[in-house]
Amino acid sequence: MRRKLLIDIAQSLLLARWKQTLVAAVGVTFSITMFIALLSFMSGMNDLLDGLIVNRVPHIRIYNDIKPTIKQPIKLDSNYFNAHHFISSIKSDGTRLSIYNSKAIIEMIAKDKRVLGLSQKIGAQVFFNDGNIDITGTISGINPMEESRLFHFDEYIINGKSQDLTNVNNSIILGKGLSAKLLSNIGDVIQITTSKGARFQLKVVGIYQSGLRDIDNVQSFASLSTVQKIISQPSNYITDIQIKLKDIKQAPMIAKEYQQLFETDAEDIQTANAQFETGSSIRTLISYSVGITLLIVAGFGIYNILNMMIFEKMDTIAILKATGFSGNDVKNVFMYIAISIGIFGGLLGLLLGFGLSTVIDQIPFNTAALPTIHTYPINYNPKFYFIGIVFSFFTTYFAGWFPARKASKIDPVIIIRGK
Repeated sequence: MRRKLLIDIAQSLLLARWKQTLVAAVGVTFSITMFIALLSFMSGMNDLLDGLIVNRVPHIRIYNDIKPTIKQPIKLDSNYFNAHHFISSIKSDGTRLSIYNSKAIIEMIAKDKRVLGLSQKIGAQVFFNDGNIDITGTISGINPMEESRLFHFDEYIINGKSQDLTNVNNSIILGKGLSAKLLSNIGDVIQITTSKGARFQLKVVGIYQSGLRDIDNVQSFASLSTVQKIISQPSNYITDIQIKLKDIKQAPMIAKEYQQLFETDAEDIQTANAQFETGSSIRTLISYSVGITLLIVAGFGIYNILNMMIFEKMDTIAILKATGFSGNDVKNVFMYIAISIGIFGGLLGLLLGFGLSTVIDQIPFNTAALPTIHTYPINYNPKFYFIGIVFSFFTTYFAGWFPARKASKIDPVIIIRGK
């Protein structure tokens, strides 16, 4: 009964100064709206930018790196152990690029419960013949089905189908920049030359655009069997095993484990792309900082309004205390006012923030670098809304606590005597 009476008093004070109350609520609403919209937009952009790399890069890559020769042949002769060697500029040895016993390694990895999937790959340097000009490029032998399932390969093909690499013999998918240089389109036949001088003719069945111009100017794709034939290698020739894990955070640990187990090189995604993770973290930190700053500014607005309300309602506070209300009751009245402003402004801010995010999500975003993106990216993560309402509550709570505490200590005798 007593709490209901205090709430009624708080409601009367709110309505008596409804313009000030509205200004405070609008401040909270604006802060929450911008907080939600900003985080949703920045998080969506982070997902988009990171996806350009993360979606197409394996969590773990198994391969054989080119390593320098540690010892020259003369150092293997015991007669020269203690001699001074003048040999310098040690060259790389004959390290094989293909993965030895790749079939057994693939079977073992496929049985690992931590692995979501894997895809085989062959990398080769070739020259694309354009009349009298040879354009340096790369051709990657892939399994189109696994590449699409694990690394979203289909999403970056702007013309044609990835499965045509398997269905059409001696076929190739060109990067957009490379196809523009060769003036080739789907159905055309191009000629390539390997580093050993062998020439092959391939039919173009698709155009690929990654969004990274340097890659699109040199990259092309063919089936595993086609690339093995181009570089004159047997059907078990594989240079890369690309692994997608169920938990990307385990990549560094599992990479080290595979490197020791299979005696090959293994690179995890965190090591290969550390700069992207750092950039994403910084952008997220900036977004949260700006949003929280907006909420704190709104809290100062509520603090000032309640201070002014207390100053103007000194006589009301004195009457309340004179009629038997305790200092704690007076404090609760002003706390109810602050929390009401925070809850009303916060809930309205969540709705407007969702609405603003929806509007941004419909704005056209057309760029040649990102053919699969048509509108600005938005992340509707419920976590942002939960953080927004929690910060709204606590900000307004602490903004109201100090003025309420001040009101609870007012001496009614001094106020009434002054009147």
